Amino acid sequence: MHRNRKATPGARRARAAAVTLLAAASVLAGCERGSSGGPQDSTSGPSGCPAAQARAQAAVSRAERTDIPWNGPADGPAAVAGKTIVYVAQTMTNPGVAGAADGVREAARVIGWNVRVIDGGGTPAGIQAAMSDAVALRPSGIVIGGFDPDSTSQQVTRARAAGIPLVGWHAVASPGPSRRPELFSNVTTDVEDVARISAQWVIAHSGGDAGVVIFTDASIPFARNKSELIRKELATCSGVELLAYENIPIPDASSRTPREVSSLLSRFRDRWTHSVAINDLYFADAAPVLRAAGKEGSGPPFNIGAGDGDPSAFQRVDSEQYQAATVPEPLSLQGWQIVDEFNRAFSGRPASGYVAPVHIATADNSDGATAWNPSGYREAYRSIWGR
Repeated sequence: MHRNRKATPGARRARAAAVTLLAAASVLAGCERGSSGGPQDSTSGPSGCPAAQARAQAAVSRAERTDIPWNGPADGPAAVAGKTIVYVAQTMTNPGVAGAADGVREAARVIGWNVRVIDGGGTPAGIQAAMSDAVALRPSGIVIGGFDPDSTSQQVTRARAAGIPLVGWHAVASPGPSRRPELFSNVTTDVEDVARISAQWVIAHSGGDAGVVIFTDASIPFARNKSELIRKELATCSGVELLAYENIPIPDASSRTPREVSSLLSRFRDRWTHSVAINDLYFADAAPVLRAAGKEGSGPPFNIGAGDGDPSAFQRVDSEQYQAATVPEPLSLQGWQIVDEFNRAFSGRPASGYVAPVHIATADNSDGATAWNPSGYREAYRSIWGR
């Protein structure tokens, strides 16, 4: 369900244009505070970081475009019949993991395969047990859904010995094939691009003057790497101060985030102007505390999720309720890509090498959507598979 629109699409486009002009003009205002990440002192005088801010604004403007055509694979092997895929999920309470699983199910119905999802419950023991169950089923392929394959090294070894190909979703830091751990492919946007654009949004949105909190889950190497990249990009603007670096495991987010947000409000008060989280779900748990503290849903702290862009995140962004933007993973597309990568593996073909582009969704460009995917991917994969 969606709220009644606050503005027409035309009004929103006008507002977006005004914000862009204001942000571009504010480059001259520069940055004043020093980052806790410790960047070198600026040599550009009182302006602080006009170059970083100009780069950020240009990158954000590109990423906010919605007219992104399909630029993925146009050819590949026809559908291989009779396959069964097991999707091992880090936890199905992680909206990104669950969204990618839904995409796998949808694509599998089209290509004619069976899919089973096993939920690891977000704990090391649960994920190991889920992987053991998956290998024991002797499926055609196993998806590593949002967890570090090295945490299930014994099960990965057994899968490899049984000739079962593995495809990851956010399983390792980089997209594409992986040798250590051995994955036929890892499906994700480029984590460096996602981290960079989310930090650049903060720099551009704040006019280079922000007090920032980062929310991460350091137990997941992919997430830890993303948050470190965010920290590094924020440090390019000397007016951006990193106030806190909150390590909250995703399975504990619902219980820990409210306590931590309450503490942050007490410690930093109005100095806290922006937040970046490695997953949108932190803001779902932060919203009630911010509301109880009298914070406006459309005001500071302005929050951006550097993944995964689930429907609830889009709803918060669109209704301007304690989340200003998200850098969404194209979750449905990625589910289809996972199926296509397995089809290539079963056919003895190399991985596709496709990496989806980054996108920023805001109230001004989402138009009530609850997901983002480049157009044309379903038609492209159907054509490749002959379906």
